[in-house]
Amino acid sequence: MGHGLSPRKQLRNNRVVKNMREHTARNGAPESGPGCAVPATAAEVLLEGHRATRDRVARSILDHGPSSAADLASRLGLTAAAVRRHLDSLAAAGLVESREQRVYGSRGRGRPAKVFALTESGRDAFYQAYDQLAADALRWISESVGGGTAGEEAVAAFARARFAKQGQKYLTTVEQAGADRRAEALAEALSADGYAATVRRVPSAAATTALAGAQLCQHHCPVAHIAEQFPQLCEAETEVFSQLLGTHVQRLATIAHGDGVCTTYVPASGAAPSPAKGPGAVPTAGTSPNENGSSARRNLA
Repeated sequence: MGHGLSPRKQLRNNRVVKNMREHTARNGAPESGPGCAVPATAAEVLLEGHRATRDRVARSILDHGPSSAADLASRLGLTAAAVRRHLDSLAAAGLVESREQRVYGSRGRGRPAKVFALTESGRDAFYQAYDQLAADALRWISESVGGGTAGEEAVAAFARARFAKQGQKYLTTVEQAGADRRAEALAEALSADGYAATVRRVPSAAATTALAGAQLCQHHCPVAHIAEQFPQLCEAETEVFSQLLGTHVQRLATIAHGDGVCTTYVPASGAAPSPAKGPGAVPTAGTSPNENGSSARRNLA
């Protein structure tokens, strides 16, 4: 990684040829025409191939969340040894970090598996310059009505409209799923939009065989940087989840607040109240547990 480039540039550098003008300036070779391209040297091709594969490793972690070297190797069709070399490079650049894999339920023998997650710098490398444009636009919405409470409400209204429109895309998919599979259906729809969502069923504290609900986990958030400044985005998304699933839900953690994953608790029908909120939790959003699809459609209209 030590080639004088910033981590952001390295993750986005996919160049495999050199411009003829650069080649001429370096080697004094004559040009055959303006802007002619010549193949890179073998060393340059190998270097760019290394970078491209490293980028795939980082992207896979972004899309799927914390992953072990074995998971990455299987997902990308690489050897575990090759993946570890790329992970070492990413870790040296401060783009990924290792941690013990969380184990729910009884843990088997042996050391816990090590997984790799993107650091804040690693996430930053994937965000685009238009983040600032979006932040400026929301700030203009707030200031155009005088700022303060009125400004916050104006941003919230925009956020609700934006996520309601997004929720309309998911509504049919969620409605077609059985009542006990709606969280999974929503996760699949979110993943198709780049949120890398998964669902983990949560056992009841009262009885290990009963389910108290599920945790909907989003390992990637395209608007995380904006939501740091405008939490109304997280709140509006939580409301839409509640409308789609037909039950109250509770946001336990958010990437925008600094957590590794956005986590939303979805209780099972008739289950006890949601678990205690984490420090980055968004207030509970709820609808009647008996709310049917037509009600959800009205709310998302």
